[in-house]
Amino acid sequence: MTLRAILERYENDARIHEIKNSLGSALPELIHLRGSTGSHAAFIGAAAVHATHQTHLFVLPDKEAAAYFLNDLENLLQEAAGAARKKTVLFFPASYRKPYQVEETDNANVLLRAEVLDKIRRDVCDAIVTYPAALSEFVVTKSQLEKNTLTLKRGDKVSIAFITDLLYEFGFERVDYVYEAGQYAVRGGIIDVFSFANEHPFRIEFFGDDVDSIRTFDALTQLSLKNLDFLTIIPNVQGKILQESRETFLSYITGVEGPHARPVIWSYDVELTIAQLDKDFETAERIYNEDFADAAVRRLAPEQLFLNGAVFSESIKSFHIIEFGQRHGLNGGKTIAFSVSPQPSFNKNFDLLTQDIASNQSNGYGNIIFTDNPKQSERLHAIFEDIGRKLEYTTLSISFHEGFVDHDLKLACYTDHQIFERYHRFRLRDGFQRKKEALSLKELRGLNPGDYVVHIDHGVGKFAGLQKIDVNGKQQEAIKIVYRDNDVLFVSIHSLHRIAKFSGKEGEAPRIDKLGSNAWQNLKQKTRIRVRELAFDLIKLYAERKAKMGFAFQPDNYLQTELEASFIYEDTPDQYKATLDVKKDMERERVMDRLVCGDVGFGKTEVAIRAAFKSVCNSKQVAVLVPTTILALQHYKTFSERLKNFPANIEFINRFRTAKEKKEILKKVEEGTIDILIGTHAITGKDVKFKDLGLLIIDEEQKFGVAVKDKLKTMKVNVDTLTLTATPIPRTLQFSLMSARDLSVINTPPPNRFPVQTELHTFSEELFRDAIMFEVQRGGQVFVIHNRVQNILEIAGMIQRLCPDVRVAVGHGQMDGGKLEQIMVDFIEGQYDVLVATTIVESGLDISNANTIIINDAHMFGLSDLHQMRGRVGRSNKKAFCYLIAPPAFMLTSEAQRRLKAIEDFSDLGSGFHISLRDLDIRGAGNLLGAEQSGFISDLGFDMYQKILDETIQELKETEFKDLFKEEEAEQKEARDDVHAKHIGVYVRDTQVDTDLEILIPDAYVNNITERLSLYRQLDDSETDDDLMRFEDMLRDRFGPIPAQVLELIETVRLRWLGMELGMERIILKNGKMICYFVANQNSPYYQSEAFTKVLRYVQSNYDAKMKETNNKLTLSFEPVRSVQDAIARLQHIG
Repeated sequence: MTLRAILERYENDARIHEIKNSLGSALPELIHLRGSTGSHAAFIGAAAVHATHQTHLFVLPDKEAAAYFLNDLENLLQEAAGAARKKTVLFFPASYRKPYQVEETDNANVLLRAEVLDKIRRDVCDAIVTYPAALSEFVVTKSQLEKNTLTLKRGDKVSIAFITDLLYEFGFERVDYVYEAGQYAVRGGIIDVFSFANEHPFRIEFFGDDVDSIRTFDALTQLSLKNLDFLTIIPNVQGKILQESRETFLSYITGVEGPHARPVIWSYDVELTIAQLDKDFETAERIYNEDFADAAVRRLAPEQLFLNGAVFSESIKSFHIIEFGQRHGLNGGKTIAFSVSPQPSFNKNFDLLTQDIASNQSNGYGNIIFTDNPKQSERLHAIFEDIGRKLEYTTLSISFHEGFVDHDLKLACYTDHQIFERYHRFRLRDGFQRKKEALSLKELRGLNPGDYVVHIDHGVGKFAGLQKIDVNGKQQEAIKIVYRDNDVLFVSIHSLHRIAKFSGKEGEAPRIDKLGSNAWQNLKQKTRIRVRELAFDLIKLYAERKAKMGFAFQPDNYLQTELEASFIYEDTPDQYKATLDVKKDMERERVMDRLVCGDVGFGKTEVAIRAAFKSVCNSKQVAVLVPTTILALQHYKTFSERLKNFPANIEFINRFRTAKEKKEILKKVEEGTIDILIGTHAITGKDVKFKDLGLLIIDEEQKFGVAVKDKLKTMKVNVDTLTLTATPIPRTLQFSLMSARDLSVINTPPPNRFPVQTELHTFSEELFRDAIMFEVQRGGQVFVIHNRVQNILEIAGMIQRLCPDVRVAVGHGQMDGGKLEQIMVDFIEGQYDVLVATTIVESGLDISNANTIIINDAHMFGLSDLHQMRGRVGRSNKKAFCYLIAPPAFMLTSEAQRRLKAIEDFSDLGSGFHISLRDLDIRGAGNLLGAEQSGFISDLGFDMYQKILDETIQELKETEFKDLFKEEEAEQKEARDDVHAKHIGVYVRDTQVDTDLEILIPDAYVNNITERLSLYRQLDDSETDDDLMRFEDMLRDRFGPIPAQVLELIETVRLRWLGMELGMERIILKNGKMICYFVANQNSPYYQSEAFTKVLRYVQSNYDAKMKETNNKLTLSFEPVRSVQDAIARLQHIG
């Protein structure tokens, strides 16, 4: 059965026809729907919207309920095809501000509000979902909106100046890049503008004064999406211009004439809506009276801006009203009854579920299971197959919020997230946040004058911007770097890849090098020697492990599938892949040694639980080794909770266990009755004897001492090992280490997990009181971080004074170890409501009940610390809050402001954090490669260290460990002709190109220096032909037709690749002549290679190429060579 077929059954239902007929009445009708529950109301609503031609306004109790209802309705109306026009459903949110607090407006919500107003104005709006807080704000009148709207069509004659003046009048802000509503940018004959009523910004291209093309583009990539024939630009509907003439949203939608067009209000709970409107109105009155009643600047009174309950009650009398919730607050009208019951609760018990489905089947009910994604459908099929029951049911990969059983239509509609008790997240358009993040990240990564940079040959200097230089009368652009004693180095834009932004420890300035001194070369040499030793050991270890044999586990059984399907969150692709990799490794005969890295809360423990259970299913024991006593207890709780309905005995040993308990546990471990043993380093001791150990899981390996690691080596001989680490390992480092370690990296957070709402505040006792009381009243716990031990008790005392009934505990690193652990354990057990602590919570405390964290003096912490601490909350399916307390902005350094802004903007878990947290990268690399290497990373900068490591590993692969990587080399050779293949030189890693041709991006084409630099870098980082084609398309799209100088610049990259392939270290293209320099090392295997043989053959048969050797340097020259294309053509003849 399809969703369309289900919808048709509802549309043909007599009760829907009754609703349709009532809504056709000339007078307002009142209808009470009784007996509807779960997502059933959305099915009724969708059928009614589809059957009528009115505007339907659904009013839910709050934003969350509205968002779930919106998602249900969207899914249903998408399926309700067959209509002449697809029905549209829109979300109408509050603009998220406290009354009169203009600066706290949420632009994304203003955009959604404007879109609704615009669609109603153009009469293309069928259903709107909203909630009381959104209705309480007045909206601009229709006539005002008409007056302040600009419409443009292709072919219109209009000057760019006229449009920019109008945008200025509308209150739009001129910027370099458009990324949020209310902004515009001008580049030559192109205007980018982000209207307040469209999800994507517009790009208008002019030919003279004619509008040549109109298209939407993605604010994240700045690339075009879709061509349009016309556009509408609307100013900020909450803005000052439109402030004077306002009306209620209800008045706005009643502007449509005719009896059949009378709008319909679907109210879930009228009484609750009225109470909420009154409460919001009272807040507005209070703020107005306190702050603005006598102010010099006149503000509109609350009754001119906000709706109260009495006005709402009066306004709705002219609408058709349908009450569909459990409580009905209006009298009179007709009642339409449904016989619907909620989805039964199965508590993940599949026997109950199969019995229920079979019973529905025998009673003539159709069974439909709605799943969030196709993977869940497959898991369900696998479980039912293993149980061995023949069941009739349909799975549909469409997400609904709550299942129901409709006894009238004999339909049992279940949702998989309720069956598995998983959290279901609503989805609202949040593209806006993503764009903001992308731009902040761009800022964090971008080079600004004054930043430290590191050049591979000359060391650390200061970046001093782009500068035009004259080369034989032709203009070129170069990067200026200032070294010690004000020495200046100009770096060609083709050598951008030889410089990197210096990224050492946060807050520490590096030592600037002296041009021409040996200090940098010596440091590089020293690092090279150490890195080579490290890489050699790593690869050797890898080779040894490849040769060892262990136990091959059986493929998954139905219990394993059931465990994986019952995970509360949706698997991310990374997590799914990590799970598959681990299981594949376990099923091989070779001993597994895999490292799983991922940020806090990204699901590493889940991967470990799945691996542990696989081992238990194969009658093998599991040892879980953790660094701290508290973590042992936490893991025990997590494992026990996840495996409580499965056949697995779990125990833990740590300091809190008595000698008698330990003895008892160890006896059971030896007998084999305990399947999973969790513990600190004690489990590596002599007295712990496993009957049949199959898997060893190590959490945070870097925190163990050498002694424990040595004991582990003996334990690990033929046992599969899985290591977990929370410090993210930098993306680039993963590739280098692929050859030395089996790595699984989880980079994405669970999609159905709430972002942590992060707010920046100045210190106030009211904030502490309100935040703590709110959390404690909903049964949660609070972390308060205060990093000064001297006055931590004062903070605890203040909290106790503000919230007398709250139980407060204090924890810091100077306490006695045992006492601190006891406090932590009590907090985990729920004995305390608030834990006031120093940054000790940063490492690994996982308390799903703690959903608020207050960080005092947040400006004193690095980004990574703030990120790690915030990762402690939001680990369940409750909304979590993080309050950053810092002095007012004017008292902070710009660096601290940037940091706090970044952390506030990136509220989603793991939102691009790896990019900006170089601090974490260094910590991650140090953990993986050993502390000594951290020192080198700090001196050289992360990127430079990375380059050296890469080169060393590549060199070892080609020499000492050639046999180990034969397959990889063969694959590389095969891929060489592919446009997606990377251009990697075998004997020359990089070719330097020097030229006197005019190759640059002209100012007239791209006038923003930062943008030019970023384009140079993007071009320089291109690795495949595909990258270059995309780069050209992007330039044409964003900046118009490409000038000749830029096309030559792009060709220079191809010339560099050709040089690398042919073994040329340097190509000089000057005065119409090209000179190519071959590998300087005369003992290089290059001179015995096929590549060099090809060059010799070419020289013998072509007189235009001259080869000669001077000062032990072999060169090949050609003339005349007038352009880069000419140079490429010559070299292509050789290859």
